[in-house]
Amino acid sequence: MRHLIGESISETVKPAHAADGADDPHLWLEEVTSAAALDWVRARNAVCERELEGKADFAALRERLGTILNDKARIPWISEHAGHVYNFWRDATHVRGLWRRTTLADYRAEAPDWHTVLDLDLLAHAEQENWVWAGASFLRPAGARCLVFLSRGGGDAHVVREFDLDALTFVADGFALPEAKCSVRWLDADRLAVATDFGPGSMTASGYPRIVKEWRRGTPLAEASTLFEARADDLSVSAYKVFTPGFEHEFVERQIGFYSSELFLRSGAALARIDKPDDANAYTVRDQLVIELRSDWQVGGRTYPQGALVAADFARFMQGEREFAVLFTPSATSSLDGVAMTASALLLTELDKVKNRIVELRHVRGQWQRREVTAPEFGALEVSALDPAGSDQYFLTVSDFLTPTSLYLCQVGSDRRQELKAMPVFFSAKPYIVRQFEAVSKDGTRVPYFVVMDRKTRMDGRNPTVLYGYGGFEISMKPFYSGVTGEAWLARGGVYVLANIRGGGEFGPRWHQAALKDQRQRAFDDFIAVAQDLIERKVSSPAHLGIMGGSNGGLLVGAAMTQRPDLFNAVVCQVPLLDMRRYHKLLAGASWMGEYGDPEVAGEWEYIRRYSPYHNVFSDKRYPRVLLTTSTRDDRVHPGHARKMVALMEAQGHDVLYWENLEGGHAGAANNDQQAQMWALTYTFLLEQLR
Repeated sequence: MRHLIGESISETVKPAHAADGADDPHLWLEEVTSAAALDWVRARNAVCERELEGKADFAALRERLGTILNDKARIPWISEHAGHVYNFWRDATHVRGLWRRTTLADYRAEAPDWHTVLDLDLLAHAEQENWVWAGASFLRPAGARCLVFLSRGGGDAHVVREFDLDALTFVADGFALPEAKCSVRWLDADRLAVATDFGPGSMTASGYPRIVKEWRRGTPLAEASTLFEARADDLSVSAYKVFTPGFEHEFVERQIGFYSSELFLRSGAALARIDKPDDANAYTVRDQLVIELRSDWQVGGRTYPQGALVAADFARFMQGEREFAVLFTPSATSSLDGVAMTASALLLTELDKVKNRIVELRHVRGQWQRREVTAPEFGALEVSALDPAGSDQYFLTVSDFLTPTSLYLCQVGSDRRQELKAMPVFFSAKPYIVRQFEAVSKDGTRVPYFVVMDRKTRMDGRNPTVLYGYGGFEISMKPFYSGVTGEAWLARGGVYVLANIRGGGEFGPRWHQAALKDQRQRAFDDFIAVAQDLIERKVSSPAHLGIMGGSNGGLLVGAAMTQRPDLFNAVVCQVPLLDMRRYHKLLAGASWMGEYGDPEVAGEWEYIRRYSPYHNVFSDKRYPRVLLTTSTRDDRVHPGHARKMVALMEAQGHDVLYWENLEGGHAGAANNDQQAQMWALTYTFLLEQLR
């Protein structure tokens, strides 16, 4: 047995199958920060680092990736507030980061005149805390205050503090909340909607707030008035305000499950339920109520199809009228990828055969006017408003596998766009080509995927190839530009493949729902079909084909590895779900039962058990070599998943490497240097296994 360190069990021991996992010999590894568990982690980190850091080109690769991640010519992504644009920036000098601002006019300059708002490195040093930036929430429309969110080590739990944007300092005796998974929104300068940990019984089974309150300035949090209490088995609750001048509304949202919710219009102490399907998303856009449908909806004598976007006059809707305008209707190959609001328009980002286009909608004299926006035909497009309430300008981000990402400033009603910033060229794109193929899954469904490879690639089955996938939560996998992927993989002779399997959102809700719960196997079948197609096309072969995925994608590659170990020679499994018997008991896991099912229900555990990676590895099978990575500070997907899988595979005699970042949250890394280390380990492992 290679790399077996510390305690082990007999190779003949099979994974635990008890209802609660109580007879699992590796249960102790779920104790995240216990001394024994951390000693176990450090021992395996040392083995992983000793092997991979010992490779001849590892140090040079890590240094190069660090240079890319810290490059000062990267795009400084911005958000606008009250005449300034704000950016959070990390580099080799500012490891934890600077929150800074400038004007939009100055941002256009090659070297903007940035002014520091908050230096996180100085703050962390002064307070002796491991602060990681978690964002800021401005008081709209032009208030001089904001809420700053800070995380210890990168987890989802945040500390919240009020910050003065004029004085550039935290507000003494201002709003402040201790560390918790929380939702905090401005209602006005003296009121917050706060959903946080108020004490015993105030959190849901998923670990999110169950109670939302209105907290007034100058009063203790304990005296905040309750707006709504969700059920303990709901996912969460929150409240917020729409600040559009003339159309201000306050709402309370009860998140029942991951894909179901109730929305209430608040008027004083009264709450009026918005009569929408539970699985639909709804929001107001000026005088309109806009609803995104995840299933067919029969209402007002009509049927509106799954995946459609509809709108109605909000006031008349609340009075009982059910007349809708259809803003988007999906097709067999198209879906709604995103919606952005400017002062006078809605901007729809549509996806057709995993390629984007943008449509501009304006509500004029009671009618919706549609205009297709001329935009780049290649790559992925993302739209965000400059100031949704006060401006018709918006940002357009354009990205693909081989062209550095560009950021443009656009104007509603015009096809002109001004390039603001472009990402540096981190690798030469000239040698490479992008192809889109389709694989045929087990049930006959055609599954698209992208291949990025050298133009001179010989189809002889000998190319080191990494297949990446996700396949869950209606998240679309679209082309992207990555200096890390380019330098660490393409430039070293690798082929990169991105799969658009079911469970994702590439073809709308139907594509996602096709792999929900008892149909989960379809996502794995699709991924395996793409692997087989790569082999049949002789892009690669089992000896040279690896797979990689994180979070739900970690579950994906874990299932693919256990079901078809013969297809692969390397597996990179990042921040994964693997023990599907206990996933709902660990951190935020209970919130994902709408995706996977409930292991406590015998019929649902029966189908979950068939693919749960932790319950489907055995000592008498041969598996490809695996690198599992996670983060101690991940408070979304429990690090126990990865830890226990490694312990089990070691005990069965399998060859596995493990690396756990002691910081980082669900992203796996808390700063650029940690990211450089993580990716250098990852791509060194893949190249060693697959070339």
